[in-house]
Amino acid sequence: QVQLVESGGGSVQAGGSLTLSCAASGSLWSVNTMGWYRQDPGNQHVLVASITNDGITDYSEFVKGRFTITRDNDKSTVFLHMTNLKPEDTSVYYCNARGAVSQVPVNYWGQGTRVTVSS
Repeated sequence: QVQLVESGGGSVQAGGSLTLSCAASGSLWSVNTMGWYRQDPGNQHVLVASITNDGITDYSEFVKGRFTITRDNDKSTVFLHMTNLKPEDTSVYYCNARGAVSQVPVNYWGQGTRVTVSS
């Protein structure tokens, strides 16, 4: 299995910056994509950004130009660099890892880290 531990959340003023970290451990060979999601008002997980093992990134339109997802060299830690934060960015942010085991899709989630952006 894969364990994901997020850190870096906190409170920031609008226009400020935060960097979230997600440290992955366990069966990392099963993972091909890692990303960040946040909850909408209906408690649904909405994609913020993702990155594949090959370095291909995907961003939600509402964070393009403000957020950047990166990974370290061994691909065990993923970061979300957030700039120009807005109050509507306030949410719990969850790290996600996806892959496959014996061709069966697997999906792992961290515990979440809260980001609060004040006006």
